[in-house]
Amino acid sequence: MSVSAIVLAAGEGTRMRSTRPKPLHMICGRGMVMHVIHALESLDVDRTVVVVGHGAERVTKKVHEQAPNWANVSFVEQRVQRGTGDAALVGLSAFPGDDLDDESTVLILPGDTPLLRPDTIDELVATHVANGYAATLLTSVMEDPTGYGRVIRAATKKGDARVMRIVEQRDASTEELAVVEVNTSIYAFRRDLLGPALRRLSPDNSQGEYYLTDVIGALAGMGHRIGAVQAPLAETAGVNDRWQLALAERELRARTNRHWLLNGVTMLDPRQTFIDVTVQLGRDVTLYPGTILQGRTVVGHGCEIGPDTRLIDSVVGIDCIVENSVGRDAEIGSGAHVGPYAHLPSGSSVASGQNTGAFYTAPVE
Repeated sequence: MSVSAIVLAAGEGTRMRSTRPKPLHMICGRGMVMHVIHALESLDVDRTVVVVGHGAERVTKKVHEQAPNWANVSFVEQRVQRGTGDAALVGLSAFPGDDLDDESTVLILPGDTPLLRPDTIDELVATHVANGYAATLLTSVMEDPTGYGRVIRAATKKGDARVMRIVEQRDASTEELAVVEVNTSIYAFRRDLLGPALRRLSPDNSQGEYYLTDVIGALAGMGHRIGAVQAPLAETAGVNDRWQLALAERELRARTNRHWLLNGVTMLDPRQTFIDVTVQLGRDVTLYPGTILQGRTVVGHGCEIGPDTRLIDSVVGIDCIVENSVGRDAEIGSGAHVGPYAHLPSGSSVASGQNTGAFYTAPVE
């Protein structure tokens, strides 16, 4: 069964207080929307359609440059922001043909959920396909669900609780507001049912928008079965402001550090060690407090980096020592000792076995 994805990245993100489009705000070396695309890696997606809007040209350019080939990314613009339902319909317009018998899976994901794990998306798709659901939601449970759409269920004769609809905070009754299971805006749909349901949406709500959530109630009302997979809130939470951005960064850095700690890297204090997801580290690397490794930096086996060292887009050979230094787009040969207090500007290099000494500035080739 083939799988395609629509990533909704058209929003302005006014709460970010920034001229940078919201999907491009960086977390651990990647824009938020790129983290969402990378969460699809194990699905072998046929295509990934990114719906752009605010800052469309900048978002399209960056994603086009950085998206992996396997994602098969294309773009479509939502010129007028009329809600998530309209954005999904705009995204679906980028799919070839209009095959009414196409039962393939279409994922719809927001572009501001950078903590999604590939395993969770895999489980969502597997549950959706195995049960033949018309739609499957990714949900979470919150102690305080204020602001989130509530997942409304109805008990069946079999004793389970079928998903019937999603109600937005502004449109919910007092009883519905007491529900703590929330919609994460991440879905799997059957393509042949999604298109017709989107075209029947109405903006008859407090915001006057086309809600993608209304598709769930429409499909359930026609007798189709709706599934749900529950995921931890820390993984599904969206990023809407700089505080949430910082919290997401802290979580993703902790995951990244744990990955390297379990793969042969020593960190004297992981809380003071910062590694982008795009960095590559060898075995038996030791990272001292205050180490910051960014971009496409590669560190060879047996190196000691830090303390208080920052390397950006740099390559470090094996068995090197780099201490109290800064390097940007630099190359350090194997066995070199750099620093303390060395400056390696863009395009510079340190020869294998060289000892730079203190307060060294490398010449640019």
